[in-house]
Amino acid sequence: MDKAVNGKRARGRSALPTPLERPTREEAEAAVRTLIRWSGDDPDREGLLATPARVVRAYEEWFSGYNADPREYLKRTFEETGGYDEVVVLRDIMFESHCEHHMAPIIGRVHIGYLPRSRVVGISKLARLVEVFSKRLQIQEKMTAEIAACLEAVLKPHGVAVVTEAAHQCMTTRGVHKPGVTMVTSRMLGAFRDNAETRQEFLAAIGMRGGLHGSGAS
Repeated sequence: MDKAVNGKRARGRSALPTPLERPTREEAEAAVRTLIRWSGDDPDREGLLATPARVVRAYEEWFSGYNADPREYLKRTFEETGGYDEVVVLRDIMFESHCEHHMAPIIGRVHIGYLPRSRVVGISKLARLVEVFSKRLQIQEKMTAEIAACLEAVLKPHGVAVVTEAAHQCMTTRGVHKPGVTMVTSRMLGAFRDNAETRQEFLAAIGMRGGLHGSGAS
């Protein structure tokens, strides 16, 4: 599954996108009005009058990840671990994102594991990390790789494992119309990539005892 990320590492990429000149709120609302007209409806009818403003407010929430640096959530760590040196796993982190190809929802969950070197991070920060990356236009493969790369760069653990499971409405509500399909992607780094026993411990902890094909591949 690791091969699915185009064979490239996300290391070295900025966790915060390059700022762009954003249109005004009025311009954004006008664009929504244009789309309503293009779809065949009248943006001036009563039921649609407030829709452009609602859509723009929704976009502010759905894409708030562009305004945050996920690395900031990982900077506060704890060294008093009582000598703990086993795998840390946080599973079933639910997320909502949007496909960058059709801007259709992606809904799923992320499982994160890491093998601490000398410090651990609060579990809520792992959930925040997923939230920041998911609230951007994404493809699942890239998001999986970005989460793993950020964890590795900031925490510098012995290893990082990330598995993402999600349903993509760009293929369930349009195109091939195949509901009930779940896509699974993974990124294994360090000990999780090099040590089959460590990798299997993580996969068992998230309920994937059968493993992932190619999860240890380059």
